[in-house]
Amino acid sequence: MRKHKSKGVIAALVALSFVAVACGSDETSSDTTAAPAEETTAPEETTAPEETTAPADTTAPADTVAMGDCAELTPVKLQLQWVTQAQFAGYYAAVEEGFYEAMCLDVTILEGAVDITPQTVLANGDADFAISWVPKALASREAGADIVDIAQVFQRSGTLQVSFADAGIASPADFAGRKIGNWGFGNEFEVFAAMTKAGIDPASDVENVAQQFDMVGLLEGDIDAAEAMTYNEYAQVLEAINPDTGELYTPEDFSVISYEDEGVGMLQDAIWADGTRLSDEAYNATAISFVAASLQGWAYCRDNVEACATLVTEQGSALGLTHQTWQMNEINKLIWPAEGGVGYIDSAAWERTATLSQETKNLEGSTVLTAAPDAEAYTNDIVTAAHALLEAMGIDINGADYAPIEVTLTEGGV
Repeated sequence: MRKHKSKGVIAALVALSFVAVACGSDETSSDTTAAPAEETTAPEETTAPEETTAPADTTAPADTVAMGDCAELTPVKLQLQWVTQAQFAGYYAAVEEGFYEAMCLDVTILEGAVDITPQTVLANGDADFAISWVPKALASREAGADIVDIAQVFQRSGTLQVSFADAGIASPADFAGRKIGNWGFGNEFEVFAAMTKAGIDPASDVENVAQQFDMVGLLEGDIDAAEAMTYNEYAQVLEAINPDTGELYTPEDFSVISYEDEGVGMLQDAIWADGTRLSDEAYNATAISFVAASLQGWAYCRDNVEACATLVTEQGSALGLTHQTWQMNEINKLIWPAEGGVGYIDSAAWERTATLSQETKNLEGSTVLTAAPDAEAYTNDIVTAAHALLEAMGIDINGADYAPIEVTLTEGGV
């Protein structure tokens, strides 16, 4: 792990940001009036500068400064919602590049799996923070889990429905009478929202197929349209050999429906915190430091796509390097550019997600949410304080000039 010489500087900034948040609000409710952070000019590197001048700290409590000076590292557990892959590269980069350590944190990343619900792990006290899609987490909150969205990392939905071009499925209206795949576990919400918007009853007008987390069902003809993420399963079909040509499939071989483009995209990967613990000064300060270092990790992966792809591959991902490079590139498209600053929770996108969650019916006729989420379900207080830290360090939090790279896929994504 790389060591940083800026711990003292970051310590003072953390202390000041914590005091500003503590003095500004005693609530964890959403701050929809807070001004987004102004755009800054991207530095050559996204790591903390070696030397900088710390602002005078005349208000921070002495114990906060001592903690920030790294008399000891605060242990933190982060629960992911899936296995190691570039979807979570920013967090792995924050560990590898020493961003968490520079914020006086010792972060342990807990890998996800099919049988792990990250927001439940968080609510049960077995993790300090968790990554989860917003509709899933809101359903858990409605069921009693006191969890709060403190940073919306993905600003756009990456969910697709993919079919062969000659299948004649160009829009959700064409799902009627077809075999439509979805993964379940709450991943089907956008699929059903698109059907509902098109006037199709998910329970009776289509044949819903329980899809594995791959594209085998589509490629073998068992599914007419398969659920896919831009950064993962869509790449899998482009990494497969077309038996008619002996070459890799091309985008022209498929029809792709983007749920974001269809107006039913829901907010996805967000950082969730324990709502009860946010009232504790130490946990609140840790949340600011954790979010700041995590977002610095995402800024690093924006500017170092191939390095982050290599990093997650070396962490033991079952997916190959070219696949991870594609994934990292596509993940960046969901984050950058970030008009309000990376991680800022846009109220309009939040309300769209909440409304769709109240209108979208499952196969039993129930909706994802029975009522609008309460005002305390998200807050921009933490991410705003984190932005202040990052801007003081010269980190570009907007990525206004972001441009994706070109990735050439290979068979099997190796």
